[in-house]
Amino acid sequence: MNKIFLAVIGVIVVVAGIVAFSALYTVHQTQQALVLQFGNPVKVDRDPGLKFKVPFIQNVIFFDRRILDLDPPAQEVILSDQKRINVDSFIRYRIVDALEFRKKAITDNNFRQIFGARLNAVVRAEVGTVFLADMLSGKRDDVMLAITNTLKKEAPEFGVEVIDVRIGRTDLPDETSQAVYNRMRSDRIAEAAKLRSEGAEIKAKIQAKADKDRTVLLADAEKSSQILRGQGEGTRTNILNSAFGQDAEFFEFYRTMEAYDNAFGEGTTMILNPKSDFFRFFGDISGKAK
Repeated sequence: MNKIFLAVIGVIVVVAGIVAFSALYTVHQTQQALVLQFGNPVKVDRDPGLKFKVPFIQNVIFFDRRILDLDPPAQEVILSDQKRINVDSFIRYRIVDALEFRKKAITDNNFRQIFGARLNAVVRAEVGTVFLADMLSGKRDDVMLAITNTLKKEAPEFGVEVIDVRIGRTDLPDETSQAVYNRMRSDRIAEAAKLRSEGAEIKAKIQAKADKDRTVLLADAEKSSQILRGQGEGTRTNILNSAFGQDAEFFEFYRTMEAYDNAFGEGTTMILNPKSDFFRFFGDISGKAK
């Protein structure tokens, strides 16, 4: 009898433990709990701690209270100037109403698909109204603000709060990048050829001016040298004439000696009559002998 009683007591304890375990749940400080009864939402517990529910009838779904990331795949967007770019955007959000989140999104994965599609749609709509240069200027902030405001208005429908929206990267597609690179390369080649042509023109002008200046300088130098040479010859002639006027015989003797010096050199052979007028100073220093 005692064994049967103990067995019954043991079964009751085990069942009570199972029931107690099924009736208790813990809400972590980073979570919020949604209590469901036969699949229908009953209440939301946001305060951390040990909580109670009806065992076997109610179950609990937990949602994160922290800021979460939603990063859908990058998409190709056609800009206002018909340029194509790959836009990679992401959003940071927080679940503020677990009940509405459960009603609209049902699961977190489902929400990511739905709201990720909305994010891409808003990004396409806003980015498609600007030019490629605008995405590299201060107008990018205006585009981001418009996207953020639109999504913040749509977020309460899902029981979430949008914290921030960002465009992480904007890249040109491979074919567009190659076309842009080829166009830039062609522009640089054309610009380099233009600069070379302008440099060659400047070089030719400098060389022409230098040649002109050189010719002018040489002509002026030659002119000055001719003038100075003529003046020197004139001065020399005047000096010689003056000397000739003072002593004609000495002048004639001096000129004859110069002629001898110029005429007779090493290995010089002259066939002349010794009595010729050229040798008159050989026989007589006065030059009178014939």
